[in-house]
Amino acid sequence: MPMRAFFALLTALMLWAGAAQAAPPNIVLLISDDQAWTDYGFMGHPTIQTPRLDRLARESLTFTRGYVPDSLCRPSLTTIVTGLYPHQHGIVGNDPPPPADLVGKPKRQQFGDPRYLAIRNEYINHIDRVPKLAQILHDDLGYLSHQSGKWWEGHYSRGGFTHGMTHGDRTRGGRHGDEGLTIGRKGMQPVEDFIDMAIDEEKPFFVYYAPFLPHTPHNPPERLLAKYRDKAPSLSIAKYQAMCEWFDETCGQLLDYIDEKGVADNTIVVYVTDNGWITLEDRSAYAPKSKRSQYDGGTRTPIMIRWPGKVAPRIDAQHLASSIDIVPTLLDAVGLEPTKQMEGINLLDAHAVAERKAIFGEIFEHDIQHMTDPAASLRFRWVIEGDWKLIVPHPAREPDAPVELFNLAEDPHETKNLAAEHPELVKELTQKLNAWWSPGA
Repeated sequence: MPMRAFFALLTALMLWAGAAQAAPPNIVLLISDDQAWTDYGFMGHPTIQTPRLDRLARESLTFTRGYVPDSLCRPSLTTIVTGLYPHQHGIVGNDPPPPADLVGKPKRQQFGDPRYLAIRNEYINHIDRVPKLAQILHDDLGYLSHQSGKWWEGHYSRGGFTHGMTHGDRTRGGRHGDEGLTIGRKGMQPVEDFIDMAIDEEKPFFVYYAPFLPHTPHNPPERLLAKYRDKAPSLSIAKYQAMCEWFDETCGQLLDYIDEKGVADNTIVVYVTDNGWITLEDRSAYAPKSKRSQYDGGTRTPIMIRWPGKVAPRIDAQHLASSIDIVPTLLDAVGLEPTKQMEGINLLDAHAVAERKAIFGEIFEHDIQHMTDPAASLRFRWVIEGDWKLIVPHPAREPDAPVELFNLAEDPHETKNLAAEHPELVKELTQKLNAWWSPGA
């Protein structure tokens, strides 16, 4: 080979290697829908089997003391993709207020009214006013992105996704995911096809996988239900437990596909749940102190980050993590700056994690009271510092609720209110809550 051709080839190989090394990592976001923080094998559940998520936990930096700020899906999901608290992004409940003459009427009647359709469509506009992970990744680094599963904010493109499943048309059943809700329950083909396309186009990709699992309807395959029928205290609990394993299986399918395509080593996988769930024994509905509540049964979740060769796997059972950290963490990972509004930290920065003193949250009404004023729908604010958790009711919505203080290390299920025994600690934590967000009376 002539010397000039040799050096040209060498230069091309070096450029190719540099480009490959500099290729942004792919991102896969796994979001469970209505699952308690206790309901995984690696979290110590005696019955529920989650072998694929157990493996992911072993391969990840896993925070077992993770939280979402609000225990309701729509505001929680919006926080996960924006890095903002609900009171910041403005989506604080699942449904906006109907016209006055429809208040208290059945949902079907409300949804059938054209006046309420206009209000519901208007409420989606909040998503257009805030930063979105998919949009930032696309605009700054050319990522392709795919939405599947739970999605409330209209067409998937309004979340900044380049591809997706949800049409979001409220006149065609578009409320919280429509066609996207088939993912996982009816196979993984749309996500797999997207990954194939992104790889073929040599584009970095972002997969938002938020299946309607283990969410009701609790109708698991019989092969899974059979495993739990005789182990659970009731049929409704057996069904829920089987749903958790079904969700686990679908996560395994997606992770296996990433492996098969040979891109796992350059893919960041993040896991979180949108809110907790505790099944009633007599029916498939949620118990108090779970979904929609101010307690850990509704707000706590494991948070995992897997990035082979970049993030050392370990279980962190000490430090606090929040879903507000997910967007800042991923932006830092791809070399981008979080926006000034984002109050989360980079969970891959050990110093920032260790220096964090407290995390915060807020619980709102399911049906909001005002389109633009979050405080009008506020029920509770909460703060966790160390082992202590303070819950402060908002007097406008919860005038009879007590201030509650729990030691989570000694009382993880929040059964003994210690507020009267520690008035100075209540005062100190209340001041921190007010410094974070003080909505007024």
